[in-house]
Amino acid sequence: MEIPRDVTKKYPVKQFIQKIRRLADGLEAGEQFTIQIAGERIKVPKHAVVSVEHESDENVTEIEFQITWKNES
Repeated sequence: MEIPRDVTKKYPVKQFIQKIRRLADGLEAGEQFTIQIAGERIKVPKHAVVSVEHESDENVTEIEFQITWKNES
């Protein structure tokens, strides 16, 4: 059983761009994508769903790229 995890990790812009570029290349090729976040390697399956979320209030505006999938048991 996996331990629930909720991590936010900030990256320098150059490193973020490298991660997003590898993700885009993997999605375009229809391949699994592996990313390391805060020391944990995460395998994103090729059937994952990608969405973009936008939130805004008077102080902060946020765009969040989300990748979701169901874990296989």
